[in-house]
Amino acid sequence: MGFEAWFTIAVVISVLIGLILYQRAPDVVLLAGLTVLLVTGTLSAEEALAGFSNQGMITVAVLFVVVTGMRETGAMTILTNTMLGRPNSLRAAQARIMIPAATMSAFLNNTPIVAMMLPVIGDWGRKHRISVSKLLIPLSYAAILGGTCTLIGTSTNLVVNGLVLDYIGETQPDPRFVHGLGMFEIAWVGVPAAIIGIGYMLLLGSTNLLRERKPVIDQLDDPREYTVEMVVEPGSPLVGKSIEEAGLRHLPGMYLVEIDRGDRILAVVSPQEKLHADDRLVFVGVVESVVDLQRIRGLTPATNQVFKLDQPRHNRCLLEAVVSNTCPLIGKSIREGRFRTTYNAAVIAVARNGQRINKKIGDIVLRPGDTLLLEAGESFAKQQRNSRDFYLVSRVDDSTPPRHERAYIALAILGAMVISVTSGLLTILTAAMLAGGLMLITRCCTASEARRNVDWQVLLVIGAAFGIGRAMDTSGAAGAIAASLIGFAGENPWLVLIIVYGVTMLFTELITNNAAAVLVFPIALSTARELEVSFMPFVIAIMVAASVSLITPIGYQTNLMVYGPGGYRFSDYTRIGLPLSLILWAVTVTLAPIIWPF
Repeated sequence: MGFEAWFTIAVVISVLIGLILYQRAPDVVLLAGLTVLLVTGTLSAEEALAGFSNQGMITVAVLFVVVTGMRETGAMTILTNTMLGRPNSLRAAQARIMIPAATMSAFLNNTPIVAMMLPVIGDWGRKHRISVSKLLIPLSYAAILGGTCTLIGTSTNLVVNGLVLDYIGETQPDPRFVHGLGMFEIAWVGVPAAIIGIGYMLLLGSTNLLRERKPVIDQLDDPREYTVEMVVEPGSPLVGKSIEEAGLRHLPGMYLVEIDRGDRILAVVSPQEKLHADDRLVFVGVVESVVDLQRIRGLTPATNQVFKLDQPRHNRCLLEAVVSNTCPLIGKSIREGRFRTTYNAAVIAVARNGQRINKKIGDIVLRPGDTLLLEAGESFAKQQRNSRDFYLVSRVDDSTPPRHERAYIALAILGAMVISVTSGLLTILTAAMLAGGLMLITRCCTASEARRNVDWQVLLVIGAAFGIGRAMDTSGAAGAIAASLIGFAGENPWLVLIIVYGVTMLFTELITNNAAAVLVFPIALSTARELEVSFMPFVIAIMVAASVSLITPIGYQTNLMVYGPGGYRFSDYTRIGLPLSLILWAVTVTLAPIIWPF
């Protein structure tokens, strides 16, 4: 090896150490390594920046827009609520979570899937008195395993496909892969791996291997409770359902106090009570549950003031405002004080030192210290932050009302994208860009929401890792390491495949999945060249090994996302994930050479 090769290896080792030590900033570490290679002339500017125009990276970016449309319309909630239902045992609950999560993750990036299902699973577990620590690791693992079943299931698959497209002319020109891998190419290994993984979790997930933990952050012992009224819309899917069937019986942190049915008031509400159109439901509960009520299709705030605000509902959010003793509306009812006209905001609910206020929203007389839950434009907080009328104004996270009327449009766009790619009508990049554009055109999401939901850190990691991977190839470092692997394995491609999978799996657990795939790819490519064998078994092995991170919470975003809410410890992942990782290692290196012969 020449100096450039040794220097590149030193930079890569430094990057790996940096990624392990500074787990919260993988983009900074990888960009620093790329900068060093660029400044020293190891890479040209074109080579260093080529990763940021790679098809795989652009596809990942556009899919964030597609997922934003699914979330903002409530389409994802429709899918999850339909699939979860009511389990009769822990194993049934885990199955109801894992199978839908794996299925959806096959066609949507698994990180946003877990982000959207996490609060749903938390509430669902509390409703059915199941510890969330028994549900959230299975959720993360199922999303990871489902992502290995299709080309668009995880960003890692798209990144590796981009590498295949970049390197196809330099390796062995195979007409089957001139346009990259097929939509379900990886499914030959991914589907068996997902089935085995889900079966393993269902078999052992209820045992002591997955221990019961308490979440790090529990609800406060004495939370601030709001009194809120919601109306059942005529023609909504809730009409004719019982309170229990509508999912309104065991709401976490909230309970249904009464139903106002015009001619009569039901003060004691039976779980079997059927809902009627225009029923006014009075709830008492915490702000997070009020946000959940806003997301239920067919329920709207009882006050008609929300429909008189200037901004459209999808441009609004919920805010909490504490009334000060200098507010001009003190001593007046919300209706008398013309609150909406004065502040361009509608009062949804009122909290008053734990008291239940037995009045309709418009009739409540304001007092100093009352906490108001408001629906208003996002600019309200900036306008009123320094106002003497309120002691404090704060925005409630993730409280923009969903565009329920466009949910089925979003589902149709997603279905059309999957069908067009599966049938070969469009490439993945073209279909994703078209789907993202349609989400914007049909107003399933706004441009600002789309920009806000793009995970720029993930994209920077991918782009920088591409550049470092190219340096491994052009400097000769990958070829030298490949020669060492061949020498160690005795030119046995199967043994080399085992080693490549193991190295990729180790890197994935220590650093990031995309970086691991990009760094190992040139080594595997050089090995296939030296052995004069097909590169496809190595490509599949890298895809699976880099995608399936089960041993540590730091190896993959979804594991980190459930770490705190589930109250887990580091050892919980190793205890249940290590045996499964070894099983999937054996499955992949056995099946890959059989399906794609060397």
